[in-house]
Amino acid sequence: MARVFDVVEYPSEMSDELVHRFPEQGVADLRIGSQVIVRESQRVVFFRGGKALDVFGPGTHTIVTANIPKLIDLIGKAFNDRTPFTAEVYYVSVKEFVNRKWGTPQPIIVRNPGMALGVALLQGFGTYSFQVADPQQFVTQVVGAQGVYRMSDIEDRLRAMLLSKLSDVLGETTAAKTVLDLIGLTEELGAAVRAKTQDDFAAIGLTLKSFYIANLKPSEKSAQELRDMGMLDMQTYTQLQAADALREAARNPSGGAGLTAGIGAGMGIGNVISQSLQGMTGAAAAGSQQQQPAQAAGLPAVMTPSEAAQALRVSEEDVIAAIQAGELKAKKIGNAYRISKEAVEEFLKG
Repeated sequence: MARVFDVVEYPSEMSDELVHRFPEQGVADLRIGSQVIVRESQRVVFFRGGKALDVFGPGTHTIVTANIPKLIDLIGKAFNDRTPFTAEVYYVSVKEFVNRKWGTPQPIIVRNPGMALGVALLQGFGTYSFQVADPQQFVTQVVGAQGVYRMSDIEDRLRAMLLSKLSDVLGETTAAKTVLDLIGLTEELGAAVRAKTQDDFAAIGLTLKSFYIANLKPSEKSAQELRDMGMLDMQTYTQLQAADALREAARNPSGGAGLTAGIGAGMGIGNVISQSLQGMTGAAAAGSQQQQPAQAAGLPAVMTPSEAAQALRVSEEDVIAAIQAGELKAKKIGNAYRISKEAVEEFLKG
């Protein structure tokens, strides 16, 4: 025989619970005169037959015909203090859940006019907080018949909503702002995301209390990763491979240079291309299988490291590092290096 509850309460702080059904399994057998205790940070939603009936706020509530008219109308009035009736009782936490974490698992692609590829990859992270604003709607729309509904059950959904709106806001902002401008507008961007997300949160009975961007910066992606994302054509990919080789050689002059070492996307790509490979063109004769730098024809037959660095748009130290790593062929005469035009052309071919 089902147990009849004269007192219904859930004294937990509900630190990680949004909703807790009483009891977790089955339904509660109550009767006129039963008491329902609700704490300040809680609300109680009554269900019967899968239909939401009434919501109780903080305090001690004695079940009488006056305070749950929907329930009384549904089950009828042909019972007395000794006749139990069944109901589903859901305790809902309405406190603010703070310092929830969000981050970009994958970079967000935004426009970056005037910089290299014209796009940038941004990554960021921060915190947000939310609160259950409509307990009945939240239980009806999201929780269903679950006995316990925890933060882990909804966090992925909330983060997906936030990141979707963040992508929208960044896309709209970069129409008038550069990536460098964005990094200084984190407060404004956070406020815009919060405003855009309110309707989506309200649709499931929640309200977004805060959204903060703690950090927003260009992502680091290798040339191969960017090509896999469909952002690079073969010419640009080859150029970035050459830039990666210089970068890796400077970092590790005693070892081999990897051609897909990580480079900064967005602003980083702009700097690499403009500083390292500016002046190179991808124009080739129709059907030709090789591409030659447009500037190669104007190179002197023999160059010093400084002259080679100027031609390659890199520092002299980068050229020395590439020579020492074996990436760029050079002849050492005394204490000085001399580099042939053919060696530079061969190096640029990768």
